[in-house]
Amino acid sequence: MSEEEFRLLRDLVYSHCGLWFDDQNSYLLEKRLSRRLAVHQLKTFREYYQLLRFNRKRDQELEEIMDLLTTNETYFFREEYQLKAFTDEIVPEICAARGIKEFNRHIRVWSAGCSTGEEPYTIAMLLLEMDCLRGWSIEIVGTDISQRVLQHARRGVYGPSAFRSTDDYYKNKYFTLQDEGGYRIKDEVRKLVTISHLNLLDSTRMKMLGSFDLIFCRNVIIYFDQPAKKKVVESFYQVLRDSGYLLLGHSESLMNITTLFNLRHFKNDMVYQRPATSSTTGGLL
Repeated sequence: MSEEEFRLLRDLVYSHCGLWFDDQNSYLLEKRLSRRLAVHQLKTFREYYQLLRFNRKRDQELEEIMDLLTTNETYFFREEYQLKAFTDEIVPEICAARGIKEFNRHIRVWSAGCSTGEEPYTIAMLLLEMDCLRGWSIEIVGTDISQRVLQHARRGVYGPSAFRSTDDYYKNKYFTLQDEGGYRIKDEVRKLVTISHLNLLDSTRMKMLGSFDLIFCRNVIIYFDQPAKKKVVESFYQVLRDSGYLLLGHSESLMNITTLFNLRHFKNDMVYQRPATSSTTGGLL
């Protein structure tokens, strides 16, 4: 791959989904996209760039390379300390604020970048265990840009590696051992979760998801450059309800990205929260 081919393909990928490959990672882009050259029997990366720009099946091809370029390593009950803040502190706070009137007893959670589904199903299991949510309407939306991992999430069958941090209590209660191997998530969990395809840079489609009380977006924006991070975080702000929460991965922060959110210090973790009114003076940096 020449330097010019790398820049053309890098910029095309970036404009599509926000993933950024700097010059030091040119080898990674070349290695992963070379598989698609073989599939299409192309000789050069410039020919492949032309395909991505002008071929009538370009959208389908872009979906194919998203599967190659994105990292989808995950498992159930990942980042336990953050989940403990979620169940022990954040959700009870929502219950106290929203549960006074019966018509207001609903909670919506978005797992952005849900990969193969472990995160939204983990959230569902935890919410099912909470006494303060008895009689509440619970809805969890899981989205990802990769169609391949979404198919896995919809199937809901997992092997041993997905349970590396799962207590036997949850595994025995919410999964069924399959004859062909693997464990299938039970319907009482699945019915709470909707799995959908979404590009986080598509702010219009993001708004169509509706409003949320809480967004998990863990280990996703770390792969974006600053402009893409700002765009995505601003969209999160728009779909979060007043006082809604944004939970990022342990290595991620909003420093130098936005002042729209307040940083809340809970006993188990620090999370971001949209201010209680829309009149905040903060903004994107």
